[in-house]
Amino acid sequence: MIKSILPAVFAVFVLLTGTIAGSIDLIPQTDAAAMKAKGTGTNQYGSATKNKVCGDRLCSEPREEKKEEPAVEEEVKEEDTKTEDEKSESTTETPTEPVKESGAQPEAPVTTMEPKVEKKVITDTMTSSQDPGLGHESHQLIVILPPSDNVYEGTLTYSASEPIQLVTLHGPLAEDDDNGQPIWTPDGETKFGLTLVDNNDSAGTWTFAGNALAVHTMNEDPFSVSFTLSYMESPMSDTIQTATIESMKDPGIGHETHQLAIVLPPRDTPYSGTISFTTSEPVQLVALHGPLKAGQDLGQPIWTPDGETKFALTLVDASENAGVWKFAGNALAFHTMNESPFTVTYSVKAK
Repeated sequence: MIKSILPAVFAVFVLLTGTIAGSIDLIPQTDAAAMKAKGTGTNQYGSATKNKVCGDRLCSEPREEKKEEPAVEEEVKEEDTKTEDEKSESTTETPTEPVKESGAQPEAPVTTMEPKVEKKVITDTMTSSQDPGLGHESHQLIVILPPSDNVYEGTLTYSASEPIQLVTLHGPLAEDDDNGQPIWTPDGETKFGLTLVDNNDSAGTWTFAGNALAVHTMNEDPFSVSFTLSYMESPMSDTIQTATIESMKDPGIGHETHQLAIVLPPRDTPYSGTISFTTSEPVQLVALHGPLKAGQDLGQPIWTPDGETKFALTLVDASENAGVWKFAGNALAFHTMNESPFTVTYSVKAK
């Protein structure tokens, strides 16, 4: 019995011994694998570690932390997905107007700006020549500013070798506009209204407006003039114009037998400017101021079309049928106390 038990015990002992031995062999291998994953630990530093390997790098190299870059999604362009036929069709489509979002601000209106007109200043000395105008063959003339479709306005300061006359021309006139006012024409067909002012002096300053500027004498001998001219040349507008008009019956109460030619009609904002004119008879110059408020007509001359709307009246007797007037007011007109109409040709620049 004992003999049969001993072999069994011996066999169990052998099996247990083998199992323990296998476990002992596995422990170092497991530790080695873990150390390899972590890197080999060391108590050495600096140059002593330069050739030692710590995981995936030399121990002397500092470990770099890798930054994770965000994944870039590749955009697929819609254009790339189109076929050649679709691309060609898209390029030939007529663009449609963009749809305005609700609450969007409306586009600002486009405003047209008037062209800026610069003031010019010139100094010169000129000598006269024979006047080319019909009926002026024995006269002398210097044209300072030649005829223009625009309106000249400015100031002439002059010194001449003899007394001279100052000239502005207005036009050319339309057919049948020469109704008694002084005219200047080089050929009998092209006609200009003639403003001729004789101050009987050889030096002075003159403010003017017109389509041409000249100085003149009725002598045959040439003369010379030195001058400085400050002026602007402006295109036509509502307040810058050359025209010929015929007067009408004055609509003002108390003026029923008078004639009136309105140049600039009444408005709330005052005008300011220069007018040069020539008329078929001596006239009076009119500027209106207002309309007046209640109680403001306290004895000054008044012009009113209805007895309720009243304007203060500036009336200046020109005494001549040609001249220049610097003015300001809410309206501008010419006037006579005659019943028969008159004709006036003028150039005005106002603002």
